[in-house]
Amino acid sequence: MQKIHLYDKIYSPFVTEKSTSLSEQNKIVFKVPSKANKKSLKKNIEKIFKVNVVKVNIINKQNRRKLTRGRKVKIQGYKKAIITLKKGQSIDLTSGI
Repeated sequence: MQKIHLYDKIYSPFVTEKSTSLSEQNKIVFKVPSKANKKSLKKNIEKIFKVNVVKVNIINKQNRRKLTRGRKVKIQGYKKAIITLKKGQSIDLTSGI
């Protein structure tokens, strides 16, 4: 059986204008692997950042095709997780892991 490290379940924080506005509601957005599930994400985030996770929502963005300079280009899909933290807790994304 393959041993999975805690940090293998989180690729990077997903920093956009919308995700920044969600941080006011104690929500943080991460880019995660396509095989990630809610239970394992909750456990890993609680262990890594030492916070209490209330809820995990997962959004799956599908692959899509785009026309660029007259050519069809494939845009790779991804999965992102919106993590809701307990009131009063936060994760500082600028300090790194």
